[in-house]
Amino acid sequence: MKQLQNKVAIITGSGSGIGKATALLFAKEGAKVTISDINEEAGKKVVEEIQQNGGEAIFVKANTAIAEDSKHLVAETIKAFGALHIAVNNAGVGSAFSKVADIDLADWQRVIDINLNGVFYGMKYQIPEMIKAKGGSIINIASILGQVAFQGAAAYVASKHAVVGLTKTGALDHALDNIRVNAIGPGFIYTGLVNETTMGKEAILALEQKHALHRLGNPEEVAAMCLFLASDTASFVTGSYYPVDGGYLAM
Repeated sequence: MKQLQNKVAIITGSGSGIGKATALLFAKEGAKVTISDINEEAGKKVVEEIQQNGGEAIFVKANTAIAEDSKHLVAETIKAFGALHIAVNNAGVGSAFSKVADIDLADWQRVIDINLNGVFYGMKYQIPEMIKAKGGSIINIASILGQVAFQGAAAYVASKHAVVGLTKTGALDHALDNIRVNAIGPGFIYTGLVNETTMGKEAILALEQKHALHRLGNPEEVAAMCLFLASDTASFVTGSYYPVDGGYLAM
């Protein structure tokens, strides 16, 4: 039997990168998946790919920084599939590099709104439906920078540290509702923004050296951890933070 058979999942930011890889894997493992992204074209392509491979998926455009969008996302999922069992709060953005005293206030607010408030809004509306379903699993995508700092990235670091704290508190608040809440801390992952074309070969090589494995990660490697935490295999796992970082935090 597939690991997520008869489960319904929401994955934010799933038009590309980690979110897309997770959506494809969840669908392969039997889940009915709601793809959500601000990029409608990319999100619908993921839905098509899932459907072409025999899976079930819908697309709902949503900006996680807007509470009403998160509420609508959950409502549309229930309308389409009748329940909610799994949520991967993955949507996030980077911050402009700047010293703390020089941070642009609009950039700070943008990063906090998406990376932190977006996760909170997601959980706020996901949890009541999971209670109705007699339990569920929430996976919040934090970062290695949810544990350590990175010079010039205060907004991003602050938002991801806060996501880890929100995750742990949510796990305690809803443990007796049979809802597990965990966070994943990816290292630097090859995506549309992190690659030699956008950053240059030297910058990528420097990043690789910060990881014990001397390489960056792939979205599929983070998706595999998402699958574990979403599945019944992780039934005794909650309130935890899992690095998928090639040894970055051990360096």
